[in-house]
Amino acid sequence: METIPPEALIDGYPPEHQAIASKLRQLVRAAVPDAIERVRTGWGVIGYDVPVGRQTRFFAWVWLQPEHVHLGFQNGVLMDDPNGLLQGAGVTKQVRWLTLDSMDGIREAEFMEFVREAARIGMMSRSERVARRIEREDRP
Repeated sequence: METIPPEALIDGYPPEHQAIASKLRQLVRAAVPDAIERVRTGWGVIGYDVPVGRQTRFFAWVWLQPEHVHLGFQNGVLMDDPNGLLQGAGVTKQVRWLTLDSMDGIREAEFMEFVREAARIGMMSRSERVARRIEREDRP
């Protein structure tokens, strides 16, 4: 499997998007120091896995696009979002994301809490995630 450093992926984007992606990478690493960062070349994203025993589980990504940068969460539908920041409801069944087109949109404390929660959910067993989904569907 071919691997490239995240900087090589980021390099082809506008400077503002490079700065956003670099800041998001920093936030993910600060929020979940054990996270394993690697470029998923097939998807064109910088992905993050959390160690769970002898395995790892994908929980988040940074995805640069020509017009903006996303910070996404694999099980975002299971995450709390009291301020309604996460996007993707009605578009996908599972993933959710934040979309940024400037550094001003980065809300460090809030984004770090999203990352921590995404990692916690990623570490759950499948049955725990199913139970959480059922619990959330039962909310008014």
